[in-house]
Amino acid sequence: MFLTDVAKSARRVLGCLAVVSALSGCAGLPAPSVTPASDEAVATPAAASQAEVTAITPRPVQPEASAPAAMTTQAPADAATGAATIVAPPDSASAAAETGDVPDEVASQDLWERIREGFAMPDLDNGLVRNREQYYAARPDYVQRMTERASRYLFHIVEEVQQRGLPTELALLPFIESAFNPQALSSARASGMWQFIPSTGRHYDLKQNLFRDERRDVLASTRAALDYLTRLHGMFGDWHLALAAYNWGEGSVQRAIARNRQAGRPTDYESLRMPTETRYYVPKLQAIKNIVARPEAFGLALNRIENHPYFLTVEIQRDMDVDVAVELAGLTRAEFMALNPQLNKPVILAAGVPQLLLPYDNAKLFMRNLRQHRGPLASWTAWVVPKTQPPAELARQVGMSEAELRAVNKIPPNMVVKAGSTLLIPRNERKHAQDVSGHIADNATLALAPNRPVGRRLVIRAAQGDTVARLAKRYRVPAAELAAWNGVSPSGRFARGQQVVVYTRATPRPVAKQTAQAQKSGSTRQTTRQTAKAPVKQGSKTPVKVARQ
Repeated sequence: MFLTDVAKSARRVLGCLAVVSALSGCAGLPAPSVTPASDEAVATPAAASQAEVTAITPRPVQPEASAPAAMTTQAPADAATGAATIVAPPDSASAAAETGDVPDEVASQDLWERIREGFAMPDLDNGLVRNREQYYAARPDYVQRMTERASRYLFHIVEEVQQRGLPTELALLPFIESAFNPQALSSARASGMWQFIPSTGRHYDLKQNLFRDERRDVLASTRAALDYLTRLHGMFGDWHLALAAYNWGEGSVQRAIARNRQAGRPTDYESLRMPTETRYYVPKLQAIKNIVARPEAFGLALNRIENHPYFLTVEIQRDMDVDVAVELAGLTRAEFMALNPQLNKPVILAAGVPQLLLPYDNAKLFMRNLRQHRGPLASWTAWVVPKTQPPAELARQVGMSEAELRAVNKIPPNMVVKAGSTLLIPRNERKHAQDVSGHIADNATLALAPNRPVGRRLVIRAAQGDTVARLAKRYRVPAAELAAWNGVSPSGRFARGQQVVVYTRATPRPVAKQTAQAQKSGSTRQTTRQTAKAPVKQGSKTPVKVARQ
């Protein structure tokens, strides 16, 4: 999948590899559709093989002139410090230029120009395209933010696109999916730069568990997205229809085509009846393509992106806290997470995430600091719960406070942890000292159950607009518990008709019924209350003083 030959890489980097006609996709079972986020994707809290990308603050790579064509640096395999290896090609374009193989002007080619030369999709020209062009042209700050984020990842995506012989327009697709934010999360639970929903991510081998979500992994999600797009193009034989299927689902596009064919109407993208979002989907990509092709025509300027890799892949062999990795690399946590956004927990499990992505200079600094590091690399580890227990008991067993156990594992109140669940706990040299196994790193789950009997179990169907908060208020239960019962966020919402589990509790009768009952019984209840409070002497209105027993 990734680069295997440096000379081949250099030719691709120089833009000398011709873009061949689109590959026909492989046959297979239909996959669920990918649901995209909007342009302004919402941020939420990468494993790889060989790596090329740009970094957090876009800047040119400055590799050492003496760097070999392929660099591998091995750190001592010390039990205390662990071992790590840098594996990635250097700046192939600059290296080739220094040897005189290619002209300097080719070696320093702007990545935008390389993308323009690879355009191969038929153009779409209609009012919706004009509408989106005007939208982006009126928001130069937004376009600049998107292109700055894109500069971290575009080189790798273009490499992958051209290696497959695909049109370079596909490298621009994350502009409209996530605004090139690998930590984006949509309301439909689509995540990452390419916006995979959970089911489609699993179909394309993107791991999603307690410790990592590869839908956010820069390299893994790019591989999966291009696999999916290639398959869709093989299914429809048309890039516009393939893109519509990426957004709407291949089944929906196939049914729309069948309806038009039965009615004797054309079956091209513009002729199909589809949701508004899908109708605008290809026009949005076309608008971005037009802006990249002629930014000055829209009053915009695109910051130069260097046509060579920025980050390297650092292979690690020991579990490591995220804070330790950040410190060893000399990065801020935000910079580190921008290149490794798939991490869910404060510890990196080498069995599940054996590689980190780091900018060129920081990768070398990481290796140097790792050699000099003394002391443990990880203060956290994973533990499989042997039997169903409340968090307080589990916290006592592992030597941490209940509050800390709940916080780091996101356990809501009034819940117990079911047997077989995996918890993040402090690493102890006497026990829980070993690195986490690959089985746990790949399959860790957390299963919860109500902590105590909470009354009758109801399964209801959500109405339009029902949220966790609204249903919790309606049934007089804590929102955190209702969310836990249904595996959603306390701030989440339910789809219309979705089944929702609610455990009811004994609650006072509605106020309206109590009022009606009181009116019906007149003053009897009030008289009874008075009698109970102060019995009176026969024939007297004076209450009798009742001695305390």
